[in-house]
Amino acid sequence: MHSELTCPSPRSGLKGLLDRFTGPGATQAELLIQFVPSLVALVAAPTYALTLPIQWTPLQLGLIAVLALDLVGGVLTNATSTAKGWYHRPEQGWQQHLGFVSVHVIHVLLVALLFRGGDWGFFIGVSSYLLGASVLILLSPLYLQRPVALGLYSLGLLGDRYLFPPMAGLEWFLPLFFLKILVSHLLKETPYPPKERR
Repeated sequence: MHSELTCPSPRSGLKGLLDRFTGPGATQAELLIQFVPSLVALVAAPTYALTLPIQWTPLQLGLIAVLALDLVGGVLTNATSTAKGWYHRPEQGWQQHLGFVSVHVIHVLLVALLFRGGDWGFFIGVSSYLLGASVLILLSPLYLQRPVALGLYSLGLLGDRYLFPPMAGLEWFLPLFFLKILVSHLLKETPYPPKERR
């Protein structure tokens, strides 16, 4: 049997803010995996957007950078053992998870307004799917959560591909968005300690 990873309390001050984001006790390797790709995405996403024949506003480019940072960082952070232990500690129930998911509806709203010309069909469709899929994952028995989440993530990818016109410069948004929430965050998985043997 594997050993259980205990979840320490967050530290005080600025270090405590980091702990509440990454989980208390994150290893140096976990922090590197979370922050280095996120910072690369922060620069790479708007740089890529600027190569396209589109007249971006500074606000759009800034939001592209922030979304890339948040989504890449969110996918990787929520997948670490330390974050799994933190975000799925005993006092984190379905209400807290749905609260986390609901905050991300703001991402969809900003994309609909700033990149899709106020596309309310996109906003309502993506937000409804996000919330509905999240509820289905949370209601699933623990042993079925992973296949349910991956199936719903796959459907989300198909919806992005076939239901909505593509967003040049933001082709990565919905794939990373659904990956962060449906797979990386919501799945309750064993938080293996750093010295766990293969």
